[in-house]
Amino acid sequence: MVLYTTPFPNSCLSALHTVSWALIFPCYCLVNRLLTPFTSISCKKCHRAESPCYLQLLCIVLFTPIYLALLVATLPLAFLGFLLWSPLQSVRRPYIYSRLEDKGPAGGAPLLGEWRGTGTGKSFCFTTANLCLLPESLARLNNVFNVQERAKEIGQRIRNGASRPQIKIYIDSPTNTSISAASFSSLVSPQGSDGMARTVPGSIKRTASVEYKGNGGHRPSDEAVNGPASGDPTNGGSLEDACIVRIGGEEGCQPPETDDLASGNQARNGAARGQKGQTPNHSQRDGDSGSLGSPSASRESLVKARAGADGGGGEPGATNSKLLYKASVVKKAAARKRRHPDEAFDHEISAFFPANLDFLCLQEVFDKRAAAKLKDQLHGYFEYILYDVGVYGCCSGHGCCSFKFLNSGLFFASRYPIMDVAYHCYPNGRCSDALASKGALFLKVQVGSTPQDQRIVGYISCTHLQATTEDSAIRCEQLDLLQDWLADFRKSTSSSSAANPEELVAFDVICGDFNFDNCSSDDKLEQQHSLFTHYKDPCRLGPGEEKSWAIGTLLDTNNLYDEEVCTPDNLQKVLESEEGRKEYLAFPTSKSSGAGQKGRKDLLKGNGRRIDYILHGEEGLGPDWKAEVEEFSFITQLSGLTDHLPVAMRLMVSTGEEEA
Repeated sequence: MVLYTTPFPNSCLSALHTVSWALIFPCYCLVNRLLTPFTSISCKKCHRAESPCYLQLLCIVLFTPIYLALLVATLPLAFLGFLLWSPLQSVRRPYIYSRLEDKGPAGGAPLLGEWRGTGTGKSFCFTTANLCLLPESLARLNNVFNVQERAKEIGQRIRNGASRPQIKIYIDSPTNTSISAASFSSLVSPQGSDGMARTVPGSIKRTASVEYKGNGGHRPSDEAVNGPASGDPTNGGSLEDACIVRIGGEEGCQPPETDDLASGNQARNGAARGQKGQTPNHSQRDGDSGSLGSPSASRESLVKARAGADGGGGEPGATNSKLLYKASVVKKAAARKRRHPDEAFDHEISAFFPANLDFLCLQEVFDKRAAAKLKDQLHGYFEYILYDVGVYGCCSGHGCCSFKFLNSGLFFASRYPIMDVAYHCYPNGRCSDALASKGALFLKVQVGSTPQDQRIVGYISCTHLQATTEDSAIRCEQLDLLQDWLADFRKSTSSSSAANPEELVAFDVICGDFNFDNCSSDDKLEQQHSLFTHYKDPCRLGPGEEKSWAIGTLLDTNNLYDEEVCTPDNLQKVLESEEGRKEYLAFPTSKSSGAGQKGRKDLLKGNGRRIDYILHGEEGLGPDWKAEVEEFSFITQLSGLTDHLPVAMRLMVSTGEEEA
């Protein structure tokens, strides 16, 4: 399939579109500027101090007549531009595909090693987030603002979080030799003089602190890493791209001496590719203050760098070129650990996006300029990006039945090649949702190939459902359409047959903003939808029943900028407590009109409205292949930038040969 790199089939149509939008844009900006002061639901505390309310009122009184006069002057040009712009939308393509051609060290993350489908399993990491990148006047309805600046900052934070080294904690114990959950954490490995992560050898005691000894000359930064993504040695990357820490089995003893790195591991070129077995993660004891079972502790709260040797724990006669890195591990709440002994995967509230993120699905990236800035930032990590997804105007070719002023808001980024793409618009949107071409984006990606030259592929679906709470029937219809469209997409893009399979399916994932939760009584219809019989929700026990560690992903917009939650660390800590969740997460709307917001929350049970989902299917995968959740996290790194919590899932794909 040919992927569209431009919105129009030829340069002539593109030029006409540019001219039409140039005529419309001044009027669009003036309307947006006029509405902005009246759509803000509150003035933020920090902005009240900088710009008191009386100054804002004075600005409104002075500038509103000027904006109105300019608006009247630009209306004729905008009308001419609209007459030219509207018919062009019938031939506009439903997305723009962007690929970063330069994949050198300065041009994004390193190339991924190809998975051959043999040996040990392969993990893939997915993240979904609603960014609320609307036109400024509409974004302020959700208490977020400065759309263009937010887009750039969001891209930087996602890139920095995903490009961190993935920490592997190995337990050196007679009774437990598993990999700790801290492999999904925001711990920082020491870096060498070239800025890349180094392997940390030796053994570390399981006490109230973790000590890293590295050969590099730099201290680990407290800020997010800006460099290229670190590869996972278990997934084909260099061994030095991951920080490997070994923890001793007994307590109360001094940590053993650390050996120097082997010369073979110091070389960046030609480094051996490691293999690992699939081992279950262990759970730390609640009373162990040095527990590493709190994998999401942030860089700011965990890493404390200290130059020079430590007289009590270093090697005798250590030189000044060897640094001792000590990270204080604080005791974390039970919400960040496994609640049930039989839980098959780790879960956490993390202050960072997961390391080695593979696929990113975003919603509400409506503003085209913001989407372009976000794309430019994310290309520092993701090679393949789809943006400006959707249709405009009266375009019936994709199922839309009304005039669309906004696109779908969907945005997709991948580290793996995109093979096929399809987009469909939901035809039953109503109210304000009818003004946007909300729909579903379907993608087929290639993640490897077998020794028999069979392609290993995966399917990812990204969607955004009807928003208004009373429209349960509409959302159920959209879920029906989603399943039908996905089945058609898989059938039309599959080149395999039962007798001659040319490709193997590694995973089938659906993610997005569903705009319903699994705890509200008003959402019972959606909770019982057949989608959840074909796809697994890692946070769900059944209709209306959540797992105890699952939390809501919709934030209370009135408290987005409180000091207690204004940073990723602060928000992370607040959401670990039930009181914090009641204060800062959105809960189902009460039908009792007499109850106040705070009083209503005190009476509610649960952990807030979880409306952002990542589901995975087990049907239609390769023969004897299994896709199992390895780790799941709720992410606070975008605190102050959006009113949703991103969620991430790491999926382990294993084959029947591995189990044999």
